[in-house]
Amino acid sequence: MTGAFEELRAANIPVAQACALTGRSRATHYRHAAPGGRLHGPWPAPALPPGTLTDTERAEVLAVLTSPAYQDLAIPQVWARELDEGRYWCSMSTMYRIARAAGQTRERRAQATHPPRVRPELSATGPNHVWTWDITALKGPEKGIWYKLYVIIDIYSRYVTGWLVAAAEDAIVAKDFLADAVRRNGTQPHTIHADRGGAMISKPVSELLVDLNVHRSHSRPRVSNDNPYSEAQFKTLKYSFDFPARFGSLHDARRFCEGFFTAYNHEHRHSGIGFHTPASVHYGTADQVQDHRQATLDRAHATHPARFTRRPRPPRLPVTVWINKPVPQPVD
Repeated sequence: MTGAFEELRAANIPVAQACALTGRSRATHYRHAAPGGRLHGPWPAPALPPGTLTDTERAEVLAVLTSPAYQDLAIPQVWARELDEGRYWCSMSTMYRIARAAGQTRERRAQATHPPRVRPELSATGPNHVWTWDITALKGPEKGIWYKLYVIIDIYSRYVTGWLVAAAEDAIVAKDFLADAVRRNGTQPHTIHADRGGAMISKPVSELLVDLNVHRSHSRPRVSNDNPYSEAQFKTLKYSFDFPARFGSLHDARRFCEGFFTAYNHEHRHSGIGFHTPASVHYGTADQVQDHRQATLDRAHATHPARFTRRPRPPRLPVTVWINKPVPQPVD
């Protein structure tokens, strides 16, 4: 039977047809045809894709992620900072896979969702188009003692244009805080958005914005998602690894916020703005950083072209940033 099968194959008869004519199992044929004539045991391991990192390279990536400089940072922050230093190790998703295999990553918590409703709709295509501000409470040294943190953020650049820690929430303090932020920024925004807290809708603040000819915008009552940039920024603050359970004094709170907002503006690579720092986007240096990143990726592509399916490009800056982007209406 073997001779007949080989004669049929020599006559260019397909394997399936030759097996049917000679009564030979195709599985038997392929087992004998396997490298080394494998008849028993498991199949050999498949060849790895050409872009697979070696064990040594994976160990180097894990060492970077767990280094003292990066051990408290999220993986996208590590990836962006290494890229800015001219070092490309692997893709961001590969970093996640390596960290996950080593038990170095997990989800923080489930995210709340809200049903869509009628809402304010604001857009920004550059810095100083729309600012949003809010006030959050910081725990003081004892139960019942709270400090109030005022923060203004530019929704396009994510740059914190002003912050203040005060002993209480007050309309006059809020007015002076906003006026000082506009003065120090050098350019006033077109719109300032806030929720409907007492200080936000107070007469002193309203009169100030009218005098400055700045458009006022407010969230709907009891809808925190109408002020997403301020809420997200407060989460970043309160979920930072060194945020204390309580502040010993007003001075301690101000000192902590000074360090946090300096790092947030000038060191934190924000995912919403292509992993640039807010200061870089706010003051117009992001294009030069983008060119530097592209040059680093081009060198990585030239060194290991098999690891890329196409020319790699750094994350892009957004064209338009929205508070509640309009939902397209169906056309009849």
